[in-house]
Amino acid sequence: MSRLCQTEGLTEEQGEILKAVRTFVEEQILPVATELEHADEYPTEIVEGLKELGVFGLVIPEEYDGLGESLLTYALCVEEIARGWMSVSGIINTHFIVAHMLMQHGTEEQKRRYLPRMATGEVRGAFSMSEPGLGSDVSAIKTKATRVDGEYEITGQKMWLTNGGSANLVAVLCKTDEDDESPHRSMTTFLVEKEPGFGEVAPGIVVPGKIDKMGYKGIDTTEMVFEGHRISADQVLGGEPGRGFFQMMDGVEVGRVNVAARACGIAHRAFELGIDYAQQRETFGKRIADHQAVLFRLAEMATKVETAHTMMVRAARMKDSGRRMDVEAGMAKMLASEYCNEVVEASFRIHGGYGYAKEYEIERLYRESAFMLIGEGTSDIQKMIIGRRLLKEYQV
Repeated sequence: MSRLCQTEGLTEEQGEILKAVRTFVEEQILPVATELEHADEYPTEIVEGLKELGVFGLVIPEEYDGLGESLLTYALCVEEIARGWMSVSGIINTHFIVAHMLMQHGTEEQKRRYLPRMATGEVRGAFSMSEPGLGSDVSAIKTKATRVDGEYEITGQKMWLTNGGSANLVAVLCKTDEDDESPHRSMTTFLVEKEPGFGEVAPGIVVPGKIDKMGYKGIDTTEMVFEGHRISADQVLGGEPGRGFFQMMDGVEVGRVNVAARACGIAHRAFELGIDYAQQRETFGKRIADHQAVLFRLAEMATKVETAHTMMVRAARMKDSGRRMDVEAGMAKMLASEYCNEVVEASFRIHGGYGYAKEYEIERLYRESAFMLIGEGTSDIQKMIIGRRLLKEYQV
């Protein structure tokens, strides 16, 4: 086993879970990941295997038929899965965020209705904040939910839904009329049920199809168009309108730990590929690993992998302890994503011309790592969050 990305202080049960996930990655994901990714094929068999492992219910409490594990356990599992194929970890991530939002903010009726079926993977979650032209300015959303005869009617267009096609439960952030003077208090999260697939998936809801992307393939990333979709007031997350922004930000905060974990997994795999290739390839009569330039590069790569992993683990443990960790989550996400890209590029350089060939795995990682820079908020957004919080902490 690699000495990198080891985590001290895990319980025996956590160790067993990680071992099972690592074995699954080695046997079921790595052998097929590049082929499926190049074909942009949804990994149905892999998803079914993850259901059997209990990964979909990893953090869902035992009282709702889940495993009741911590954010740390989940993040370490995501790190392993992303090491195999980042797209698969994306399938889990959005599901996890919706489950987290239900656990923290849902009514008891909503928890009992959805969480047991989410634990088995029967109900698959996605969440939706972004809109065309919106970017990170969540307060500027335009999708509107209007009260009509005791219900709500949703009209608008959502963008960048991971699992937008395959999910059958979507947490959707909409504008409502609770507090026009405060944009953050005029938003509500709705639990929208739909059929999996594309086209008209529910009355007044159309999922046009998959967005063609440079990487992050296999998984379905979509738009979602609402035109007069009627939804019961019982489907307001938590039963109280006007709290959607805060609920979504809570979900995104744990999502940032997830993206940090994904970046750690990609970087770890890139390092493994780089150090293996450096010991096989020879130039000027010796292995390229014996050239000082390559040796230094490997040392820097390993240090970055280890540093990112350590920061990700710290953020997850802070969340598990109940402490505020917006700064730590932002730092972990920013550093892990930046280091991920640097490690992948270094491995790409070690591979030389072969790194540009699609038959080599590093080509896929090169495209996947770019998404880490923008998923769950860009590095610039993380810097704004971190900086503003630090100014409050160190106010003079």
